[in-house]
Amino acid sequence: MGYCIASDRITVDGGKVGYMYREEGDCCNDSGWRFFEGSEDQDYTDNTSHFEIYDVNTIANYDMDIIPLLDSPIGSAFERTANGFEPIPE
Repeated sequence: MGYCIASDRITVDGGKVGYMYREEGDCCNDSGWRFFEGSEDQDYTDNTSHFEIYDVNTIANYDMDIIPLLDSPIGSAFERTANGFEPIPE
């Protein structure tokens, strides 16, 4: 599927994906997926050292709940709720 960008709150701190969106990829191998735990504030996200590039499969191994959503089109966004992931309207 290509690569994605994920927050250290998922890959380092062990949190689940709480918010995910898909944008146009930066190049041919970029899936466009961006994954956040959900508690990242502006100061946290402004620091690029808190994010890394991963294969999408790696993030799916951290949180298998995202797998059914990975074929969603560019422009999709989802937030985890008590009922699972819910789409966020554009």
